[in-house]
Amino acid sequence: MSPLPDPALMRQDAVSIFQAGITAADPYQAVKRYLAPELLGNYSKVHLIAFGKAACAMAQAAQEIIPADRLAGKGIAVTNYENVTRIDNVEVIGAAHPLPDAAGLNGALIIADRVQNAQQNELVLVLVSGGGSALIPYPAGQITLQEKIITTDLLLASGATINQINCVRKHLSQLKGGGLARLAAPAHVHALILSDVLGDDLSAIASGPTVADNSTYADAIEVFKVKGVWEQVPINVRKHLEQGKLGNIAETPKPGDYIFKNTGHTLIGSNTISVNAMLQAAKNLDYETELYSDHLCGEARTVAATLVAQCVERRLPKAGALGEVSLQNKPIALLAGGETTVTLKGNGRGGRNQEMALAFAIAVEQHGLTGNWVFLSGGTDGRDGPTDAAGGIVDRNTIKRMVQAGVNPIELLENNDSYTALKASGDLVNTGATGTNVADLQILLIQPAP
Repeated sequence: MSPLPDPALMRQDAVSIFQAGITAADPYQAVKRYLAPELLGNYSKVHLIAFGKAACAMAQAAQEIIPADRLAGKGIAVTNYENVTRIDNVEVIGAAHPLPDAAGLNGALIIADRVQNAQQNELVLVLVSGGGSALIPYPAGQITLQEKIITTDLLLASGATINQINCVRKHLSQLKGGGLARLAAPAHVHALILSDVLGDDLSAIASGPTVADNSTYADAIEVFKVKGVWEQVPINVRKHLEQGKLGNIAETPKPGDYIFKNTGHTLIGSNTISVNAMLQAAKNLDYETELYSDHLCGEARTVAATLVAQCVERRLPKAGALGEVSLQNKPIALLAGGETTVTLKGNGRGGRNQEMALAFAIAVEQHGLTGNWVFLSGGTDGRDGPTDAAGGIVDRNTIKRMVQAGVNPIELLENNDSYTALKASGDLVNTGATGTNVADLQILLIQPAP
């Protein structure tokens, strides 16, 4: 019998497949494909506005296409600090993510001022990518930036989904939830959108600054109450939401509002596109491919356990089982895309992808499964939570390496300290900032039992 596949080679394959997903979301190439001359029309001026983790790459492509004599002053790009790059004719502003900061507020004020001054015969070209919600904070009413930061932190720690977080953000902001389109009217607005939201709901991507919003102040209040944190919300935020619910503050613009008469959108990249690219890459590497989920969500460690129970157990032999793994069975690639959540209970470091990878390795060990497998979960933006890693990649020897390094993986998982565990075993995925963001990708490679 031929030897089993080399786990190191399977790890290389997993990284290669992950990279294919990131490449498919290349924001520069996406703008080049979709920003056609006819989209620019005959507008006298084009105001170039970009925000999100892919803002610089998108702005770079756009400024190469827009005729210089039609560009209204310098373009504006607000991105996270790691992705800041110099661009001709574009003012680039670095800001914090996922918690907003003063630099982001400054960028939001500049954007608001620019779009408010756009004229009816001019085009506001908005380049939107994931992370935009946190990068351009413009608190509404009497809410301070610090109160908005506390609120965002509270939502993240509560395990709120991205849609729940965005619902709140829209009702605390002057730009989100259609706010930018309202400021720009009556100028024409067109948004090129790189989606980091599952299902590509345009109103959820960067909290939909140019899109009508169906949610209400009442919905935003309900998010906090469902998560049991309403009483911890800063008083000014609670007052604002309560006044909005009473009708004393204008709602976000709704579908059919006149301000959207001259507003258009084009989706230029998404998690689905990246998952499809991974499927093709896995096929090219001679794996039997299967789409596990194109909407992977839920608590990270729960999702990991479910993935083990439903997918690995029926294909990997149990410890002590008779027989060897047969190489007549083609190796399998189970692929997914999505965005899970983590409810913080400890004070460790990590992100949802690292937590899922660690939980997966522990669950496999607890099931007593053997055989060759590799599991990678990573963020396409190259940053998972408040760490320098994109995610984690684990295999059948991960837990052994952790124990040999003197760490207890179960205790670290309970403390939400997946970063320490994966660093000890050499299983962090480090890509650096990728310049794009289309949520997360998961790759499970396994050599099946006969």
